[in-house]
Amino acid sequence: MTELVFTPNADNARAFRDALGRYPTGVTVVTVATAEGPMGFLANSFASVSMDPPLVLWSPAKSSSRFAHYSAAAHFSIHVLANDHGDWLTRFSRTGLGFHGLSHEVTAEGVPAIHGALARFDCAQHATHEGGDHLIVVGCVIRAAFRTGAPLVFSQGTYGDFIAHG
Repeated sequence: MTELVFTPNADNARAFRDALGRYPTGVTVVTVATAEGPMGFLANSFASVSMDPPLVLWSPAKSSSRFAHYSAAAHFSIHVLANDHGDWLTRFSRTGLGFHGLSHEVTAEGVPAIHGALARFDCAQHATHEGGDHLIVVGCVIRAAFRTGAPLVFSQGTYGDFIAHG
């Protein structure tokens, strides 16, 4: 097995993406309320930051057509997808149906909350930080929920299941 060692730059952007893809992530849908109605955004940039206070982060791309809605949102909800949420991938893609025909509730803060997520974190925007071509959005978790189930995982450009060893 040969290891490829390189300095990331514009000439080897594909290699850099491939290297990043070796780290599997969970898949989330981040929701906000907008003047046009509820909006959802697929994201795999979710991470926990702190237990005290309870902080999480996610990072929307500045090039996204929905970026202005997410960067300015005072409140948002992060929904962790389960391995049986494959239909949510197409629903919340750029050209998907979004909330059209999808049952959901609205939190006390006015944010759309989707039924059946593996976990949900309702957040107040705590801070934002520049992060190159993304914005790092830190949220203070004001409410959390979860259920049993297995997560949907994204790795090397593919969605799949988590298999426990040991």
